[in-house]
Amino acid sequence: MPESGSEPYRQDNLLDRVSARDTLEFTYRHMMRRERALLDRRLGLAGGEVLSVGCGWHPGRHLFPAPAFRLTGVDSDPDKVAGVLAEARADAAEVGYAGELELPSASFDVVLYRLVLHHLVFHGPLAPCFEEAARLLAPGGALVAIEPGLWHPVGLGLALANRAGAATAIHGTPDDVPLSPRRLVAEARRAGLVPELHAVTYTWRRLPPLVQRALQPLDAFGSRPRAARFGHTLMLIARSG
Repeated sequence: MPESGSEPYRQDNLLDRVSARDTLEFTYRHMMRRERALLDRRLGLAGGEVLSVGCGWHPGRHLFPAPAFRLTGVDSDPDKVAGVLAEARADAAEVGYAGELELPSASFDVVLYRLVLHHLVFHGPLAPCFEEAARLLAPGGALVAIEPGLWHPVGLGLALANRAGAATAIHGTPDDVPLSPRRLVAEARRAGLVPELHAVTYTWRRLPPLVQRALQPLDAFGSRPRAARFGHTLMLIARSG
C-alpha cells in the first residue's frame, strides 16, 4: 500500500496562493500543542516503544519525546527515511509499507498514523492498517491516528472538491480525503481495538490568525463525544486489550 506523499503535489494551487506562510505556521503550532495535551491527558503512557507509520519528514517526536519514548519511523520513501535518520528525528527508521510491515507482533506501545490515513484511503481500504496496528500493539498499547474530519465544514467542502475533480487545482493533490469519524471508530472496533475520539481543533489553517484565536476556545469541547465528531482535525486513540 502506498504511503503518504504518493501522489504529486501541485504547488500552484488556489489555497496555497492565498495563504500566508505565517498563518499556516500559527495553526501548526496550535495543533502540535493540542495534540500533545490530548495525549498527555488521555494516553496514560510515560514512555515506551512508538512506531510512526508513513512518518515522512516529521515522525512525531513532539508527541513522544526522548529518552522516555523510543521512536521508530517507517515510510515508503527512502529519501525521507534517510532524512529522518540524518537529522535524528527518530531513534530508528526504515523503508516499509502500511499493512505490509514485517515487524514482530506485540512489539510497540503506540502505533502512530499522523496525517497519513487520509492519503492511504485514496488508494485502498484502511482495514489492513488497523489490523496491522492491532497485531503490532503490546497489551494495553494504543493506535493513535490524527486525521482531517469529514463532518467539519472544511472537510465537507474538501470532499465536494474531490468529487467534482477540482481537488488538485484547489488544494494541490487528489489524495487528500477527509475521514468520517464514524468510519475511524468502526475500523478500530473491527480490528478489535477500543476507540475514543477527540477533536484536536475546530479551526482551519487558512483562516486569519485573528479568526483562529476567536475559534480556539471551541477546542475545549473537543473531548465531548458529540462535539468531537465535528472537529476539523480528529484524534483517534484506540487501545488494545
